[in-house]
Amino acid sequence: MRLPALTELTPRQQEISDAIAAKRGATRGPFLIWLRSPELAEKVDALGAYCRFDSHINERLRELSLLIAARHFDAQYSWNAHHKKAIEAGVSAESIKELANNEVPRFAHADEQLLYTLATQILRDHFVDQATFDAALAEWDEAGLVDIIGCLGNFSMLAMLLNTFQVNLKPGDPEPFPDVRGFAKVDPAAAVQ
Repeated sequence: MRLPALTELTPRQQEISDAIAAKRGATRGPFLIWLRSPELAEKVDALGAYCRFDSHINERLRELSLLIAARHFDAQYSWNAHHKKAIEAGVSAESIKELANNEVPRFAHADEQLLYTLATQILRDHFVDQATFDAALAEWDEAGLVDIIGCLGNFSMLAMLLNTFQVNLKPGDPEPFPDVRGFAKVDPAAAVQ
């Protein structure tokens, strides 16, 4: 990690850390960075909790949207924390493997394919074409579509934080992407796992 460990917390940092730990079991990973700005940490925690547990989209699509953002930004920490959860929620392991390998995934469910198309358009192209927008609106209604975009934004912000501050993978976690080593892109043909 690029920043030194927090050895002493201010009262406000401790308050936020305790609240995070009460909900998530511990204050770890990205929250060790967010705590440098406790007011932001509090708001990010609330937004992250909404996106992960309470948004208008089902758990399978929430986990898939997190993986799509993680792969787009090469955020290995997020990927490792969520790829098994996505499988448990119903996304096929083969689709997740294809996504990890930067291949176009073949999803088992039409709503997963639509989510991938929507997310890829906004993350890669910065715009969503009318046909994709209309299909997404019909699939998820206004609140669901707003939540999908909000969650993609939250998961993207998380990925940028993890990579900017080089939050280390948990001990024993593999580097999941063939074209990323540490915090740098590599030629996947030259990267031997």
